[in-house]
Amino acid sequence: MSDHAPTRRYRRVVVKLSGEALQGSAPHGLDAATLARIAADLANAAAAGHEIAVVVGGGNFFRGIKGADSGIERARADSIGMLATVMNGLALEQAVEGQGRAARCLSAVPMPSVCESFSRRAALHHLDKGRVVIAAGGTGNPFFTTDTGAVLRAAELSADAVLKATQVDGVYTADPKRDSSATRYERLTHDEAIAKNLAVMDTAAFALARENKIPIIVFSIAEEGAIAGALAGTSRATLVAP
Repeated sequence: MSDHAPTRRYRRVVVKLSGEALQGSAPHGLDAATLARIAADLANAAAAGHEIAVVVGGGNFFRGIKGADSGIERARADSIGMLATVMNGLALEQAVEGQGRAARCLSAVPMPSVCESFSRRAALHHLDKGRVVIAAGGTGNPFFTTDTGAVLRAAELSADAVLKATQVDGVYTADPKRDSSATRYERLTHDEAIAKNLAVMDTAAFALARENKIPIIVFSIAEEGAIAGALAGTSRATLVAP
């Protein structure tokens, strides 16, 4: 897609992965083959010269909003969800290292016996060393989604873009799995995404991206090489940009 320009335009990026993306076809938890495939994509992108940070969700283990619906206080449910993201972060760290690329899982929820605590300085140091940085623990606060956390990390790290990995190849006018007449947007502004109430990311995430002029590339993570394709602009995707 011409909107995406050359690969090197996006030198430093934050990849947003849902917990469900790591679940693959498994009913719950982690799918080993899917985890290895995504780790290989991340490692290859880093080997190509991109600085890669990853924000990972935890919905394959526990989702805060659903936990609140089951009777757990929302703040507590979100805290459990943040712990689930650390579980995924540690698994992804090992999977990336298994592909021959150094990685560091940093948690916004301090747990030094398990992994390094997130700080901007530490993350930038690891990125400078060519390591894949996995930012787990969400924002470290309840009531914020990992989508918002991804845009926050992108702003902190002066990233060139957020790559929002989904199960479909972009942003559609409706859910394409339920509505065969849904059409895909090639490009949107942040304002349009907010006004149309598009569910691919929450409003707070779009608003923060708009404020910091951060492009968001929405693409499908379902195929091998998906991240490289999104970076190069060769795969089907939607660009949300100022």
